[in-house]
Amino acid sequence: MPKKILAVDDDLFILDALTELLKYSGYDVESTPNGDDVFKKIDSYVPDLVLLDVMLAGLDGRDICKKIKSEEKTKNIPVIMVSATPAVNQTIQDYGADDFVAKPFDIFQLLNKIENLLAA
Repeated sequence: MPKKILAVDDDLFILDALTELLKYSGYDVESTPNGDDVFKKIDSYVPDLVLLDVMLAGLDGRDICKKIKSEEKTKNIPVIMVSATPAVNQTIQDYGADDFVAKPFDIFQLLNKIENLLAA
C-alpha cells in the first residue's frame, strides 16, 4: 500500500505539479490549497506525511505545523515545510517541523527528504 502524503499550498500551479510528481513517484496524494482544511483532511485521509507551505492565504503554515505537532493523534506525522523565503528555515524547528525545502525546490532533494522521513 503506498504511503499517503497531504500537500498544502495556496499556489495552485505548484500544488498541481507537486501532486502529479508525488503520484508519479508512487505516493497516494491528497491536496488542498486551503490551510483551514488541513485538520479535516488529516482526520479523513490520515496521511503518513504532510508537505506544508509556510505562507498560505491568511494563515501561517508554521502555526498549522505547531498545532499538528501539539495534538496527540497527529504529533508523530512528519511535516516538511516549504517556502520561497529561505530565512524561514531558521525558525521552522521552533514550530516542530521535521524538515524544510526552499522554493523553487529540487525535485530529487524533495523526494529524498520524503523517503528519509517515511523510512524513519
